Amino acid sequence: MDFLTDPLQFDFFVRALLAVVLVSVLCALVGAWVVLRGLSYIGDAMSHAVLPGIVGAFLSGGSLLLGALVAAVLTALGIGVVGQRSGLKQDSAIGIVFVGMFALGIVMLSRVPTFTSDLSHFLIGNPLGVTTADLWGAAAVTLVVGAVLGAVQKELLLASFDPTEARAVGLPVRRLESLLLILIGLVVVLTVQLVGTTLSVSLLITSSAAARLLSRSLPRMIALAAALGTVGGVVGLYLSYYLDTATGATIVLVNTAVFLLVLLFRRRE
Repeated sequence: MDFLTDPLQFDFFVRALLAVVLVSVLCALVGAWVVLRGLSYIGDAMSHAVLPGIVGAFLSGGSLLLGALVAAVLTALGIGVVGQRSGLKQDSAIGIVFVGMFALGIVMLSRVPTFTSDLSHFLIGNPLGVTTADLWGAAAVTLVVGAVLGAVQKELLLASFDPTEARAVGLPVRRLESLLLILIGLVVVLTVQLVGTTLSVSLLITSSAAARLLSRSLPRMIALAAALGTVGGVVGLYLSYYLDTATGATIVLVNTAVFLLVLLFRRRE
């Protein structure tokens, strides 16, 4: 019991545990869609495409998070427009918009050399540095994203896997796709700030991919992804505490190990 209770005497550890649980649930909500639609590249792309928004917010004295959110929304809309107008697959559209936005951010950043430390803090993240305000913010976003996706789940499923039928019954397919991309961007920006790029992408992709191997229904897949992400996060957090290793990286390794175990389990069936 001491192994489990000793770290809980520290407030930062308790907040980190709560953050991992919230982020796991939040990432599962959109991660299932990311995996099902083959958008695994979008997590890492979004985390870099928000760079011009962050730099712009810094230059204007505004909120870095708000700047990142604006850039994420513009990136999501840009991906939708490029994909729809060009006829290219969505991964190609993601690559085109992501590279353009990231390059714009680099050009802006080259004019502000003193901004490097602020950028590193925002993108690297630190689960052990999560504040109570961060937790409330994550909880609010989780409720909003869950409510929106729950309200349009059937429409999104039809638009994702049978867009021709969706258009035939009058569904706004393009708007639904843009909505999904915007929600993914919102989740990526928030989770990157809280736990860093690597852990954010791991919770978004690895846990959802493992859940996909174990389930064929969307609600069950989301629930499993949240559960697997939470287990991996808690185990990784305790291991990093006792082994004195990097928290985010340790959790990612545990999540990867969980995925490999699931993969082996599936092969034996």
